Amino acid sequence: MHTALVIALSLHVLSSVFWAGSSFALARIGGVGGEQLVFPQLGAATIAILTGGYLGHLVHAGSFGTTEQVLAVGAVCALIAAGVQAAIGSPCARGLASWRRQSGGSAFTYRRGSTRGGGPARHRRALHGRSALHLKDA
Repeated sequence: MHTALVIALSLHVLSSVFWAGSSFALARIGGVGGEQLVFPQLGAATIAILTGGYLGHLVHAGSFGTTEQVLAVGAVCALIAAGVQAAIGSPCARGLASWRRQSGGSAFTYRRGSTRGGGPARHRRALHGRSALHLKDA
């Protein structure tokens, strides 16, 4: 039983950290390249929810005190987040992937020597709108 607990806890922590960390990183960069992470994130969410349920059954079976109620609220929040991500993220990822295929390459590339000019700073402004105007060129 201790081995199962350690394995389940390790899988739960690793998948949860990846799911949350990649979500925060995508939010920070404005979702650029997010179409590549939608399905790994949904896989991590599934593993986190399943292992969390298993851990709840293994460790907290038979009682529903304050600790279990807090964990239940967290589980409901995780289910809602995974549902929203599946409902919104998957169609967006498919749309971005098909748009990238139709445009003939990466959706966020630029050509050097282009007649329109601007380079990466221009594309940052186009992706992030007015909030990127204060960013300096890297």
